[in-house]
Amino acid sequence: MIRGGKSLAVLGAAGLTAKLAFDRGGWDLGASTGVREVRDYHRSDRGGPSDFVVARGTATTAPTALVEQALAALGGMGRFISRGDIVVVKPNIGWDRTPLQAANTNPEVVAAVVRMALDSGARKVIVTDASCNDPGRCFQRSGIWAKAHRAGAEVVLPAEHKFRSMRLGGEVLDEWPVYRTLIEADKVINCPVAKHHNLAKYTAAMKNWYGTLGGRRNRLHQSIDVSIADLATFMRPTLTVVDGIRVMMRNGPQGGNIDDTQRMNTVLASIDQVAIDAFGCTLIGQRPENLPYLRMGQERHLGTMQWQTLRPREVAVLDDGSVERRALWVPEGEDPAAVAFALNHARRPMVIT
Repeated sequence: MIRGGKSLAVLGAAGLTAKLAFDRGGWDLGASTGVREVRDYHRSDRGGPSDFVVARGTATTAPTALVEQALAALGGMGRFISRGDIVVVKPNIGWDRTPLQAANTNPEVVAAVVRMALDSGARKVIVTDASCNDPGRCFQRSGIWAKAHRAGAEVVLPAEHKFRSMRLGGEVLDEWPVYRTLIEADKVINCPVAKHHNLAKYTAAMKNWYGTLGGRRNRLHQSIDVSIADLATFMRPTLTVVDGIRVMMRNGPQGGNIDDTQRMNTVLASIDQVAIDAFGCTLIGQRPENLPYLRMGQERHLGTMQWQTLRPREVAVLDDGSVERRALWVPEGEDPAAVAFALNHARRPMVIT
């Protein structure tokens, strides 16, 4: 109990420090100079049997099993992580909410990613985010601090000295304070939760990079689609793992009412942050063409909205623990978004290979 009390005290103090840092605005940390900076963590990908995987389970399937099966279908975590790497796992820990409210990434999904990175030889795995609400409360109530720490991660809360101004060179984001912990890693795994967003319509992979920024991020909401594309241009992850275990269907991003969530028992994994959002948005009944930031990301060659071109696979974990593996196939002339929606909501049978 004494140890737990000290830990919570540290979280609370760090959270206060971070809150003060976020009140300073977006332009006052000292301008950087030089050309546009990009953090591309995907260049070392060794390749694998698929570049896009949907893992599904039942109400009794553990999230850990879905993460493990999704990564195995991509070729394993060893495809992405090398011995000695310092890896940052970036969940959504933005809100003072519990896992049932589905505003943050499921803590079991985060812990599974941490363990797999360590098992693949990572020297250190850091879990962090720049929260919207008080970071101490967000990290605690989300369950991520406890689960990630138990899995072997170093859990880092944001603090003022951990941000530095960088030249992102985007249409909206030019000079902005960026979270150094995220940009100084060898590999970065994006680990968002899929959910509704009242301005962006849907948030998961590309929108999750808002958590790399300090300053008054609410300024960016006036041009939210462009700012999302700017951030995804700057941050190009090693891997993206999307939590669709419980999905907030409406009243996002903060939510609060469990009735706004739906158990979907799904984990998505891909090397392509545009494709994973193009497919993932159908979890909440949205269509990719309604999300301008996806089109912008594709036009900037960050990825493709055509997820069906990435050798996609579906893995189904059944009640008895057995696993079925299938190819995801979009029949000629059919709409990929309609096929994705049917997969997510009607469980349409797929061609087994």
